[in-house]
Amino acid sequence: MTGVDIDAWLWWLIGAAALGIGLVITAMPELGMLAVGAVAAAVVSGIFGGGAVAQVVVFAVVSTALIALVRPIARRHRSQRPEHATGVEALKGKQAVVLERVDGSGGRIKLAGEVWSARALDTGRSYDVGQEVDVVDIEGATAVVM
Repeated sequence: MTGVDIDAWLWWLIGAAALGIGLVITAMPELGMLAVGAVAAAVVSGIFGGGAVAQVVVFAVVSTALIALVRPIARRHRSQRPEHATGVEALKGKQAVVLERVDGSGGRIKLAGEVWSARALDTGRSYDVGQEVDVVDIEGATAVVM
């Protein structure tokens, strides 16, 4: 039985596939960038017939360039807050109407078309039925108002 001679480009594609699997399993985007570098090295080997040194250099340059360019963009994108608040965050700062007297121990308000339990931010203050209040925070299912 003779050994099977596998071309270098195929080894690079196998490596790219392994890195792609690692990307899916770990969700580490750097592995995807390394996989693209391996594909670039496979192209240099298979299409252009580049030697081992050229393949390694292309792999290193492409992988490093992608990591250097994409990582800061991803970091900046992750640190930005969404333009539109959603969920509980969207309710903060809204106005509500008192349905049942609200004080430091509780009450009810109508907020965004729904009835919410509420309590006054200042425990010494109370708000009467029909009065408009501002939602300062949401703690669990209770709106904190003032």
